[in-house]
Amino acid sequence: MQLEMLPTTVIGSYPRPKWLREAISLSRNGRIKKEDLEEAFNDAAVVVMRDHQKAGIDVPTDGEVKRDEMVEFFAERLNGFKFYGPVRVWGTAYYKKPSVVSKIEYRNPMLVDEVQFTKSISYTPFFKVTITGPYTIGYWSYNEYYKDRQEMVFDLAKVINTELKNLVEAGSKIIQIDEPAIHSNADEVKWAIDAVNESVKGINAKLMVHICYGNYKIVAPYLNDLKVDQINFALKMYNYKPLKLFKEVGYDKEIGAGVIDVHNRNVETPEEVYRDIKRVMEYFPLEKIWINPDCGLKLLPRDIAFSKMVSMVKGTLMMREELKKNGTISS
Repeated sequence: MQLEMLPTTVIGSYPRPKWLREAISLSRNGRIKKEDLEEAFNDAAVVVMRDHQKAGIDVPTDGEVKRDEMVEFFAERLNGFKFYGPVRVWGTAYYKKPSVVSKIEYRNPMLVDEVQFTKSISYTPFFKVTITGPYTIGYWSYNEYYKDRQEMVFDLAKVINTELKNLVEAGSKIIQIDEPAIHSNADEVKWAIDAVNESVKGINAKLMVHICYGNYKIVAPYLNDLKVDQINFALKMYNYKPLKLFKEVGYDKEIGAGVIDVHNRNVETPEEVYRDIKRVMEYFPLEKIWINPDCGLKLLPRDIAFSKMVSMVKGTLMMREELKKNGTISS
């Protein structure tokens, strides 16, 4: 990875432009053609990539603009799933919770077209592709077929592994497996880690796992067992208290440090980000730290999401300049 020290990245999702949301609504009502919606999706990916470039993000994404929801998207593209109707997640937010009604099987590549397009519009070869991990898909789905969730999740690991191999073939150099549910059940976390490892077996790319909100104490003892290069965490929301826990359990992989609270519309200042990076550096060596928001930016207004990225990058640049001045890193 030929990247600056303290590389900046995003977790994945980014607010869809208003005109894309309108195009999706028109498409659902049969008022625009499929190819016109596809053009709108591609245009939106270009816009998001441009926002990331303007903000100065080192490792961008396409904003996941073609995905409505992180489990639903993949369940729709695999054999074995059925949808009965929307389920309320929180407030007025709903998603189509899938149910597994037969053996889960790989059908066709799910993200290869997305990766190929992202590669064609990216300002850097180090763009990131994100994919929901096997445990989270399984945990957030009903099970009407398998004897238990463990059996279901390991079948999901097999299909995710097939997809990851196709993504590498398509040009992915950095892949993030999203596992926000992995610390939901203390009795399952050990085999959940094994399932993630099964999903990344034989994958030749820089691999990351994203873990966000929940009880990190459940998963902390097993973090070093994950066969990935980096784990990125929500930290800002927890005032960086998990850093002490990670140190106590001897976590020694790269850390993606969440320095932006995605559930708060107040925009962090660059100085605040700088101070927070300094806190992370008290616990982890410089060469193992990446900088990112706590989670995806999708639920924020686009102008606020952009401003938060700008502050994140500016705060990181402030730290880089200090490190150059004191000779810690070369100019």
